[in-house]
Amino acid sequence: MMDPVEACRLYFKTILTEAGPGMKVLLMDKETIGIVSLSFSQSDMLQKEVYLFEQISGNSGKEPAKYLKCIVFLRPLKEYVDLLCNELRSPRFGSYYIYFSNVLPKAWLKLLAECDEQELVKEVQEIYADFYPIDNVLFSLNLNEPILGLEWGQLTLQRTISGIISFLLATKKNPVIRYQGSSNLARKLAENISDYIVREHQLFDFKQSDLPLLLIVDRRSDPVTPLLNQWTYQAMVHELLAIKNNRVSLVNCPGVSKEQQEVIMSPVYDEFYCNKMYANFGQIGQDIKNLMDDFQEKAKSHQKVESIGDMKAFVENYPQFKKLSGTVSKHVTVVGELSRLVAQHNLLEVSELEQDLAAQDGHSSALNRVRRLITNDKLRHIDALRLVLLYALRYERHPSNDVSGLVETLRHQGVPDHYPGLVSLMLEYASLTRGHAFQTKDVVKMTERFFRGLKGVENVFTQHSPVLKESLENIIKGRPEENYAYLKTEYPFGVRPQDIIVFIIGGVTYEESLVAYQMNKTYPGTRVVIGGTTVHNTENFLADLQTAMRGVNRSKRGRSGARNI
Repeated sequence: MMDPVEACRLYFKTILTEAGPGMKVLLMDKETIGIVSLSFSQSDMLQKEVYLFEQISGNSGKEPAKYLKCIVFLRPLKEYVDLLCNELRSPRFGSYYIYFSNVLPKAWLKLLAECDEQELVKEVQEIYADFYPIDNVLFSLNLNEPILGLEWGQLTLQRTISGIISFLLATKKNPVIRYQGSSNLARKLAENISDYIVREHQLFDFKQSDLPLLLIVDRRSDPVTPLLNQWTYQAMVHELLAIKNNRVSLVNCPGVSKEQQEVIMSPVYDEFYCNKMYANFGQIGQDIKNLMDDFQEKAKSHQKVESIGDMKAFVENYPQFKKLSGTVSKHVTVVGELSRLVAQHNLLEVSELEQDLAAQDGHSSALNRVRRLITNDKLRHIDALRLVLLYALRYERHPSNDVSGLVETLRHQGVPDHYPGLVSLMLEYASLTRGHAFQTKDVVKMTERFFRGLKGVENVFTQHSPVLKESLENIIKGRPEENYAYLKTEYPFGVRPQDIIVFIIGGVTYEESLVAYQMNKTYPGTRVVIGGTTVHNTENFLADLQTAMRGVNRSKRGRSGARNI
């Protein structure tokens, strides 16, 4: 099973069942709260008799509740183990069922046993749910700014290893590992994961019908995709409104009622969103109208309560009717806000130019269009910046490029002080993926991979195709994919992976999760799941960029970008 959400749901169904009947409290840490909320709704929990939710902390001053069973779900970190020890020394609840989201060191297990003087602990288990399940093809580690100065921090490296190992154990995969050959970050992560699997080989003793693949990618191999405005529903909501653990804040949106100031966009509990999250924005408008028509028909039938049978039907159908009412209201509000932002900030014209920069060629026309558009007062500063970034990435080596002139125009437009400096940072960031290994013709080839378009695409807003798509097609079809090195084991000649887990260091995008979804539909028998240190929109990608490049000695490269990563 290669479904991040379902893998976590199965774990949580099991632990809630193992505690048996009776009123329960769920004790979590700040990370596992998010992991649980993405997999199980509060109504699901209530059906399992979980009536209280707490974040673990010092329990001084809290009233005991011996009638409650306590289900504990924590990440295996020393700070949480210490807090749990304090809880067990002065227990507030009648019994404890303890679950850790990853492998627990034996010394800490012994420490917990010593603290359980009243012998109230009934269960201690490891369940492998140490990642955030976004949907059935996407997971994240919610690690913002994981790379500092193009180096792994020890804590972020360890968290990334733990998250990937957890996903492998949850889905029972012992994979062949390939990594971005030009990236030291990818190589280091690949080696650490491989070493862990060898060291804990008994955990990975699975019966596998085929050899799954773990493909480790460096975000620097494709800096273009996170810079583009998006036009599929899920990706567009994240780009313009931001999705955090499937929650969207509408607090700053005009005309939104108090009840709608935060909405949940979950494919698990929202059938409309599940079916339409990959639909393009033009189609969503018609789909919303159809949803409203369906709601209005049901509303009319609810008005006709004339007999006992009508009353019975009303009572039976009311929960579904109320749920549909909430769904209609939510999506009308969200789509209305997206439409407002598109019109107010001229995003159709912005996005058309972005896509042309990413997928078409023609320097003179592109430069004139960028110059004109970034001086349009309707544009958001971030949209003006992204146009200049895309132009710079595409035409940095063009003899007539005017990157410096466009940067100066940004300054005149009053953009935030740090925006102009991001242009040179981005060029540095992108050049590092080329490295010593690439000759001039190979640099051109790499740049073309950044800006690969789709043949025969009619929609001007979907011309661009992420680099990952071509790489996955090569792997699935058994074609050479020279950008990824094998770590130790290679596939036997003629053998192709059926299960592919992609992990992107530096963050994944919803456009790339759409690629995974499309691959699964296009190639029956192949299953692609994608994860990343975080899920990017342009704003947090640029924040990651600044941290990743902080302290990097830029004198180590010339304009040709000769530095290995």
